[in-house]
Amino acid sequence: LSLWLARVGAQVTGFALDPGTEPSLFELARVGEGLDDQRGDLRDLGTLLELIARAQPQIVLHLAAQPLVREGYRDPLGTYSTNVMGTLNLLDAIRQVGGVRACVLVTTDKVYANQEWLWPYRENEPLGGHDPYSSSKACCELLAQSYAASFFPADGHAEHGLALATARAGNVLGGGDFAPERLIPDVLKAWSANEPVTLRYPQAVRPWQHALEPLAGYLLLAERLYEHGPDYAGAWNFGPSDDDMCSVGDVVATLARHWPQAPGLRVEPSDMHEAGLLRLDSARARQRLHWKPRWSLEQCLQHTVDWHLAWQRGEDMHDFTQRQLALYTEAA
Repeated sequence: LSLWLARVGAQVTGFALDPGTEPSLFELARVGEGLDDQRGDLRDLGTLLELIARAQPQIVLHLAAQPLVREGYRDPLGTYSTNVMGTLNLLDAIRQVGGVRACVLVTTDKVYANQEWLWPYRENEPLGGHDPYSSSKACCELLAQSYAASFFPADGHAEHGLALATARAGNVLGGGDFAPERLIPDVLKAWSANEPVTLRYPQAVRPWQHALEPLAGYLLLAERLYEHGPDYAGAWNFGPSDDDMCSVGDVVATLARHWPQAPGLRVEPSDMHEAGLLRLDSARARQRLHWKPRWSLEQCLQHTVDWHLAWQRGEDMHDFTQRQLALYTEAA
């Protein structure tokens, strides 16, 4: 997202912890060269207030989170603290400083009270969350609703000037993800070591998509909020087409077709709850933002493998990432 914003001429200030993995997309793609890179913790309200007062942003895109389901079980307090209090600090810093015209808070497709039903979830479905990560993100949705109603109401937009929206994306894939306990990074790490990958829940169905797909949606949404205000406030789903909602096992089988000599897989049952079926209805984004997925799951996995193999060959990953971004924007 930072590379994309810099590409279109935005002045970007980033606020985050140090990269959480070694290697990382941030370092490999030299993302820091295109932004004012500030390090800190969203749970530190004082530092956040100072940064927002100095940067004077017109648009805020909030993606910082503890994003892993299994880490949420291991450290629920840290997960709620980061995801809920971090979001609360950001919203209140925006309220106190003022001047922001558009704010997009990114949550997850897992904010819904999952009923394991066949039809996709729409933005007006009840919120929930069985595990700490999912629950913490549902809390963020409630925070956004509360702050929008209390401090940034539509009928007071002329006074406060802010339009606030939340965005719920599916399971994102793409080059440069080295996080542990995520499907594609785990698969590529195992296969790179010529080892079979271990799957916990191969029959689980998820909405898979390349990371650039929802990022395109976030940028469109931020633009509409900036230009048209509360007409585009509220919650938005950004999910793949129905054809690309498939099982974990099918994703790995498709990935294997693009990997040289994939050594296979083994199954070990999961020791914690995970949703079996989850689908998103993105009709609102398609109709009102004219957003739609551009890459099929097959293309998504091909581009992910291409990125990983280019990194293993020692290519310049800033240039390679920019080329993939150019391919996507041409398709869009």
